[in-house]
Amino acid sequence: MLDVNIVGSGPNGLAAAVVFARAGLSVRVTERAVTPGGGLRTEALTLPGYRHDSCSAVHPAALASPFFREFQLTTRVPFVTPEVSYAHPLDGGRAAIAYRDLDRTADRLGKGGPAWARLFRPLVDRLDGVVAFTGNQLLRWPDDPAAVLRYGIDVLELGTVLGRDRLRGADAAALFAGVAAHAAGRQPSLATAGAGLLLAAHAHARGWGYPLGGSQSIADALVADLTAHGGSLRLATEVHSIGDLEPARVTMLDTSPAFLARFARLSLPLGYRRALDRYRYGPGVAKVDFALSGPVPWTNPEVALAPTVHLGGSRAEVAAAERAVSRGRHAEHPFVLVTQPSVLDHTRAPAGHQVLWAYTHVPAGSNVDLTDAITRRIEEFAPGFRDTILASASLTAQGMAEHDPNFVGGDILGGKVTVRQLVRRPVLSRRPWQTPVPGLYLCSASTPPGPAVHGMNGWYAATLALRDEFGITVPPSLAP
Repeated sequence: MLDVNIVGSGPNGLAAAVVFARAGLSVRVTERAVTPGGGLRTEALTLPGYRHDSCSAVHPAALASPFFREFQLTTRVPFVTPEVSYAHPLDGGRAAIAYRDLDRTADRLGKGGPAWARLFRPLVDRLDGVVAFTGNQLLRWPDDPAAVLRYGIDVLELGTVLGRDRLRGADAAALFAGVAAHAAGRQPSLATAGAGLLLAAHAHARGWGYPLGGSQSIADALVADLTAHGGSLRLATEVHSIGDLEPARVTMLDTSPAFLARFARLSLPLGYRRALDRYRYGPGVAKVDFALSGPVPWTNPEVALAPTVHLGGSRAEVAAAERAVSRGRHAEHPFVLVTQPSVLDHTRAPAGHQVLWAYTHVPAGSNVDLTDAITRRIEEFAPGFRDTILASASLTAQGMAEHDPNFVGGDILGGKVTVRQLVRRPVLSRRPWQTPVPGLYLCSASTPPGPAVHGMNGWYAATLALRDEFGITVPPSLAP
């Protein structure tokens, strides 16, 4: 009998597996796909020699994650942290630029610069205290109450109409709207404001890091550590029920709550099943990967320095696009999130060529191919972009769900991002990773602390199981 079965090899499943293996337990990870990584996969999606990230591409949370810092990820995987974290092109060839240097960002924002600096300086200076709180389960006293209080006040202000004048100047307001739109929801809202503040603070603190070779490099480092400590990985194997797995003392699911409900439905108490059924998923994404003959011809040349670009226009335009999606419609002028990793990593495409990754939010389950809409949106700020396209590969929201069933309806965030569901993820509990079934745990992005590539969900679930199921109270070292 195994000690631990893990279903799913996303970052949280692999993080949990590493913890168990280093504790000396027998661990097997079972993965449906032919390569490990879940949302960390990097694949040849368009033409030979062009390597595209299948889901996540930029990793501010990985650089800030207590799990990955203890794992010493950056000594195992080479990261590049750009001078420009992200850019937001605007009409007339203007662009708001978020440099890693906060003061430089503020200087370039003109009228909105002083307010931007006042907002983010306290967060940047005490970011570890905020990350320690938001990176847990939110049902605990913070280690740095002053930092968390300041963050909470900023969220309350920017997450309501009261904060419309907090960021003076159209450029600063648009810059924040773009980074907040990563959370896929109405603006203003507490959830999108909270996510935007954290992401922007990361941009000015440790930066938005990119692993050389693509996101697969992170998955490969985790798998290498797992196997070095006796764990095993089984690929191309789909799991439907406990009968598809070798018997084990603990089973850990790096999956959606919907999968958990099917996997253990007959064993789950009625109240817990109802809670899983009430769990809500967010909008989907429609994604396009492009193989390009050269750099994107951005009207503003500084945008070419930014590996991440937010295309949405003004704050009002971004809000309108996200509001349409939240009402179940495709936005007429969509917000498009672009990543151009070739700006930093020349291994991703043949010499002189580039890869580009872009997605937009759409209603859950949409089967609309938005390749042309995304291309037109990029062309607004980079005339001639269409002429650089050698090939493209698209996935609708429905296609995303088929590619990875954990992306329910195409939702890549593991559930709707609201304040309620950041606390009830998927249930309200001080031990939300543990299910009522003995030995069965959930460790995906649908548990605290929520989405992003940080491995914390898997780390929390694994350390809880070590203590409760195996009597191991001191977690193992994760250092190389």
